[in-house]
Amino acid sequence: MDAPNAWVDGTCSPEFETVRDAFTANFADGDLGASCAVTLRGKLVVDLWGGHRDVARREPWQRDTIVNIWSTTKMISAMSVLMLHDRGKLDVDASMAMYWPEFAANGKDGVLVRHVLGHTAGLATFDDPPDDLALFDWDACCRILAEQAPSWTPGDGSGYHAETQGWLLGELVRRVDGRSLGHFFREEVAEPLSLDLHLGVAERDFPRIADVSTLGAEPNISPDPSLRERGQKSSRRSASLVNTRAWRQAEFPSSNAHGNARSVALAMAPFANGGLARGIRFLSPATIERAFEQQADGIDRTTGHHFRLGMGFGLNSPKTPLGTNDRTLWWAGWGGSMTVIDVQNEMTVSYTMNRMRSAGDARAIKVIYAAHGCRAKLD
Repeated sequence: MDAPNAWVDGTCSPEFETVRDAFTANFADGDLGASCAVTLRGKLVVDLWGGHRDVARREPWQRDTIVNIWSTTKMISAMSVLMLHDRGKLDVDASMAMYWPEFAANGKDGVLVRHVLGHTAGLATFDDPPDDLALFDWDACCRILAEQAPSWTPGDGSGYHAETQGWLLGELVRRVDGRSLGHFFREEVAEPLSLDLHLGVAERDFPRIADVSTLGAEPNISPDPSLRERGQKSSRRSASLVNTRAWRQAEFPSSNAHGNARSVALAMAPFANGGLARGIRFLSPATIERAFEQQADGIDRTTGHHFRLGMGFGLNSPKTPLGTNDRTLWWAGWGGSMTVIDVQNEMTVSYTMNRMRSAGDARAIKVIYAAHGCRAKLD
């Protein structure tokens, strides 16, 4: 179905015109509003946007439009934790309880930071998911998770921590650094790189936020009945809140960063460039290598899909072929957003959008593989 009055604006290097073609074709397939970006050796070579920021298709998507990126947010959280590891403020091989003593309750003294990064901590859901009011009480949510027993032996395979990873990593950062994860990322990454990427949006930026169309969203269907019921309840609650003022102002380090493809691609560019961006060192090469350390490879308990997971990032595999080599890090957001870091080819590719679709949606994949194809031709 052709999207009415769809248009595309922005810049694209001649060598990456195929990316523009793939992005534009998404609108002919019914996309609402979106942006895509590619960095090569830290420089933007694609910066495109198009469509509409509202579901009525009256307001065009602008260069400075931002949108909720759902779980692509987790890349921000992983980067923040790895930066603190790099600085010696925490150790990804240490127990969570070393930094958060209350977390040791109910047999969690052996849960390591890398278990949380790799979704193997056994805390994939709240035993009793909070309602739409309790969700905004940070301390209460962290207290519940600190007291909760793991659902499986930590380290023994993955179960996607769709929401809970945000509180777990966010409280870890707060305990170690003193700042919330959103404040840490803003002051240590977003401001130095002049990124339009926010975990907790200031009210002055609300007029630029795109509405999220949630009608096509489907929650993960876990093969585990207890995880399935709890996960679906949490997903329905989050979908109902995503366009509210409260959601936009809060910090949920798993799911509510707001930005555009340009800002996400540039934020992840240090991983593809030896830890550097604009002459600033964010990570050492050794810490980037830690992200590639496999934490799980198999059927995920929460989603029922086969994932190969590193520390805070998905890894390329035959079951999830999001890259053209094994030096690929990736993550995706509910409904369609996605970012891929190709360390071997010094490239990042990001896609953000406001029309959520179900599993199997290929909008981001088309853009990502178009970028891979263009990059291959440069060699």
